[in-house]
Amino acid sequence: MTRRLLILALAVLLGAAPSGVAVAADHQPASGLLPFPSDRFTVADRTSPTGRRVHFEVGTLPANVAGKHIDPAEWNRQDGFSPGTPILVHVPDLDPAASGIAPVTDIGRSLARDAPILLINTRTGQRTPHWAELDAHGSGLLIIRPAVALREATRYAVVLRGLRDRTGALLPAPGKTTPRGLYLAWDFTVASTPGLTGRVLRMRDDAFAALGRRAPGFTVSQVTDYTAEQDARIARQVRGTVAVPSYLTGTGGPGSRLHYGPAGGDGRPPTAGALPTASGQTLAADFVCNIPRSASADRPAHLSLYGHGLLGAPTEINAGNVKQMSQAYDFMFCATSWIGLSSGDIPFVVQTWSDLSTFPAVPDRLQQSFLNFLYLGRAMLAAGGFATHPAFQDAEGRSLLDRAGGMHYDGNSQGGINGGALTAIAQDWKRSVLGVPGMNYSTLLQRSTAFAPFQQLMDQSYPDRTDQQLIFALIQMLWDRGEANGYAQHMTGNPLPRTPAHQVLMHVAFGDHQVSPAAAQVQARTIGARVHRPALAPGWSDEVVPFWGIKAIPAYPYRGSALVVWNSGQTFAPPPTNLAPAGPEYGPDSHEFPRAQPGAQLQKATFLLTGKVIDVCSGGPCP
Repeated sequence: MTRRLLILALAVLLGAAPSGVAVAADHQPASGLLPFPSDRFTVADRTSPTGRRVHFEVGTLPANVAGKHIDPAEWNRQDGFSPGTPILVHVPDLDPAASGIAPVTDIGRSLARDAPILLINTRTGQRTPHWAELDAHGSGLLIIRPAVALREATRYAVVLRGLRDRTGALLPAPGKTTPRGLYLAWDFTVASTPGLTGRVLRMRDDAFAALGRRAPGFTVSQVTDYTAEQDARIARQVRGTVAVPSYLTGTGGPGSRLHYGPAGGDGRPPTAGALPTASGQTLAADFVCNIPRSASADRPAHLSLYGHGLLGAPTEINAGNVKQMSQAYDFMFCATSWIGLSSGDIPFVVQTWSDLSTFPAVPDRLQQSFLNFLYLGRAMLAAGGFATHPAFQDAEGRSLLDRAGGMHYDGNSQGGINGGALTAIAQDWKRSVLGVPGMNYSTLLQRSTAFAPFQQLMDQSYPDRTDQQLIFALIQMLWDRGEANGYAQHMTGNPLPRTPAHQVLMHVAFGDHQVSPAAAQVQARTIGARVHRPALAPGWSDEVVPFWGIKAIPAYPYRGSALVVWNSGQTFAPPPTNLAPAGPEYGPDSHEFPRAQPGAQLQKATFLLTGKVIDVCSGGPCP
């Protein structure tokens, strides 16, 4: 059956018109890329896991004010679109409320029998929950956002029907008219598991095959001992570098790309199915470790990696909340840079918004950062690693590290977002805490106050509002390789090859100004996390059914992945569209609230050390 006939059949099955469907091929908006995504922008490829390969013609992707179009070369290596892709379509005169379109505050409405938008898995015929919003930035686009990750290597059909204007009048289809209100239908293919994760898995497996069970090489460059008067929580800070095989071009600095050997190391684009190869160079991945005052040879410190925030640095472990948890629960936290989105990358990241052809370097370096984290964890854990160095020993030469207790992960903000991807590929630990997390930067960016300066840069270089939404959808296709959205379906169950299953504890800040809680809910639905209920006291949520589609934790202690919402009591629900909660009516930013709560730290420590989620909120909302 052809795709067109399949869409027609599904439209009939779900109550749309039986004939005269206006499909995307019949409707070519001025941009040439709408609706997006679409299999109009793919070609058949028998070597691809999906049977398709993305194919954007040169000169068709958005151009900056200098007239330079985004180079499609890296995008054309994809075997499908993002599992969290925003679905973009222009519907003139549309009124979402009159049409009955499900907003973010009423996702359940998207599955109603008469729902005007149908997002259909063509393999199973099942409908996918979603919400939709008119772009609040003025493009006029309708943005449809999946409320759970779309299945990998699967074709989806989008059907729009019964759309109305603000008077309640039915909107005519842009092509042939239909007697039963069908407006438009088209299809697209989601990228495969290898297409999303294959590069970093090749890097991980190749690097660790060479390493074996040994500790990687490392250098200690600075040891600082603190008196109790200087720091009541941290006794010693150790800084240095871990030697990590580089899979990046050149020296591996900002702007470097993944190294693909002879096929891609000489400036030519790598072939569609190529995987990275070691460049032969070694990266010196920076690290900072804090040994708590509570640690001793008789009570060695538990081991945990820590993931820092957006464009930050490993020194985030010096934050008061991290030091407090370190001392209270005897954790040595060690951090390295999320290269690609660390403080050292700021100049490069800033310039990418003036020329997005350079953007692929960001997810390329993020994938190398995952390997850097894994190597740091192995240096902390393995025999012959940190425990053998005097910097991690007491005055008698006895280790201060609890290697027998295993490895753990805790991260906040970007550390929660990227930490989800890192968890999905981790072999040395099975439990992670993701603080104020989410996934899918195409959803997160314009809902974040932290994006405001980058929005200004984008306005200067890519001022067309339709182009901007297309850009978010395009960069998500590559960003999937370096954040949780591309790994979420393997983060807990259904693990990736040669990887254990994991448990995840998500701590979400109600009303968060920087990482949208809506994106955290999408992640929770995707990974099967259960939510602590009551999540909020009555009157706080603006959702028709709060935390729709996320099952409650049945009883405590709970062994599984969980989402716990922390309400500061001062911050209110964010805008129900793609705007950041920037005004005083939203209250102060609650982004850093959960990590500072003693109950949250107790819950995190208990989970990491025992695998049990405990109720620290006395059966009520937290805190």
